[in-house]
Amino acid sequence: MKAEYINPFLESASIVLEQLISVRPTTGELGVKDVKFVEKYIWIQIGITGQMQGDIVFGLHEEVALKLVSAMMGGFVLSEMDEMGKSAISELGNMISGNASTILFNQGVRVDITPPVIVQSAASAGFTPKKALTIPLIIDGIGELDIQVLIT
Repeated sequence: MKAEYINPFLESASIVLEQLISVRPTTGELGVKDVKFVEKYIWIQIGITGQMQGDIVFGLHEEVALKLVSAMMGGFVLSEMDEMGKSAISELGNMISGNASTILFNQGVRVDITPPVIVQSAASAGFTPKKALTIPLIIDGIGELDIQVLIT
């Protein structure tokens, strides 16, 4: 697993978040950890095909997801993660991954992405827990968005 796999997603997430909510996130510490599904978390899984194979998984606590979606909607406050909230958070993952695909293409790496899937349990994810490159983005006033790269 190469650390440079995560860089296009990190760069893309920073750009997309700044455009959507006018906050430039700061980067936490790069690490390798087991992907574990925990209660009260929202996971957005996006498959990668082409010259890179695997998954990108964006993870955030439900409270952080609610704050983030509210900020994306111009301050409209959501009190629960309903279908509109899930759609918005899925689209965030899609925007980040699509932009990262463009960055990769410009670096000579051709990839395609699958539509985002909201995952709330390991069984529904369709993959067994494994090690991932992970890095948190700290969004001031909102919380952390974890980017986990499972590329083979």
